[in-house]
Amino acid sequence: MRPDIACGRLPQEILARNFADAHPGLTPEQAALEADRCFYCYDAPCIEACPTDIDIPRFIKAIASRNTAGAARTILQSNILGGSCARVCPTEILCEQKCVHTAIETYKPVRIGALQRYATDWQMAQDTHPFTRATPTGRHIAIVGAGPAGLACAHRLAMHGHEVTLFDRHEKAGGLNEYGVAAYKLADDFAQKEIDFLMAIGGIHYQGRAILGETIHLATLRQDYDAVFLAIGLSGVRALGLPGETMPGVKDAVAFIEHLRSHPLASVQIGRRVVVIGGGNTAIDAAVQAKRLGAEEVTLVYRRGEPTMSATEVEREWAQTNGVTLRLWAAPTRLEFDNGALTGVTFRRTDIAAEASTGPTAPPVDFTIAADMVLKAIGQVFVPDPVLQDQILIENGRLVVDEKGRTTLAGVYAGGDCTAGEDLTVAAVRDGREAAQAIHCDLTPDDLSLSCTGAL
Repeated sequence: MRPDIACGRLPQEILARNFADAHPGLTPEQAALEADRCFYCYDAPCIEACPTDIDIPRFIKAIASRNTAGAARTILQSNILGGSCARVCPTEILCEQKCVHTAIETYKPVRIGALQRYATDWQMAQDTHPFTRATPTGRHIAIVGAGPAGLACAHRLAMHGHEVTLFDRHEKAGGLNEYGVAAYKLADDFAQKEIDFLMAIGGIHYQGRAILGETIHLATLRQDYDAVFLAIGLSGVRALGLPGETMPGVKDAVAFIEHLRSHPLASVQIGRRVVVIGGGNTAIDAAVQAKRLGAEEVTLVYRRGEPTMSATEVEREWAQTNGVTLRLWAAPTRLEFDNGALTGVTFRRTDIAAEASTGPTAPPVDFTIAADMVLKAIGQVFVPDPVLQDQILIENGRLVVDEKGRTTLAGVYAGGDCTAGEDLTVAAVRDGREAAQAIHCDLTPDDLSLSCTGAL
């Protein structure tokens, strides 16, 4: 009998197929047809729903007019990571949900995300960068965290002529795009290709294996650089609080996905029967990838009902399409072991009457799901330890910033998941872009551009 936890459960050719691009891009003909569906609304609600304020009707009209370069520029001037956002962001609950086509029940929204991908992919395939760097200012900014917020901040600062050094604990830049989302969403090394494209503007340097609070310190960065932007994300994971959490077979879903993204697929160990605990996108990504690695049974268990899951309906349907069983209204109470080997997880049915206004009531009932691997995906938390000595205000577990990303510490800015707001890639890009603009204006008070004088 095969080991309960093993690597290489599937042949290499099947693994390659399972982790190829899950949703291939549009052809030019498909893009033209889809673009023609847009009404090019004045005061378009889809723009208001986009955290980065992309002029969506404008870029779609450019595609319809066969002006792909213009479409790409419109997207990228608002969101330099428009390619990855088109792939990983929940457009179905953002811009596409607000599409006026949805006002008619039988109509489907314009596929904004797919059109955005079409335009940005075209631009990245060219040999030119759509933006040029301003005259060097002599200013040098440190950015800690090379995920979407840090990268967006770096690019906008470089556009203004500032020098930027990105610090990150990983060997590669990219943050969640490189290490935290399902491989089939950003297939073919897309995250690194996008970073290469972004850094082609010049003036951006990367230093990996740099850990805030250990190898680098905020106080030193404030002395050595003209400003500091913190984009350190959520590095902590919530624990189940159950005995045996550190035993073999019990893993954090975040660590599991990071390992999968940074190692050959055939070398990633997976259980035969996997239980994923959680209800967000990380839980969905972990569950689907476990199935695609060759797990025979994958069950995703969430303590409440579908309406409260942070994973979207599209993501939930995707998991079930991939053979993941979804169990709701159940909370883990015990990890089961036999001679040190994980055998299952015992859950207690939660009281539906106490959790929801409608639905049947039932007394708590315990049940056990057999498992040789458990992936915990019950949320990530901000770890303040690296900045606790720096008199920077933290409230409700996040760094406190103003509307421009300024923290309470002079010269220090922050954005992305380490601050309050939506935990979305596109929101992190917006935070990085806005903080870069604030840094630029604060460092160059004599700048009379519209963006610094408040005329825009």
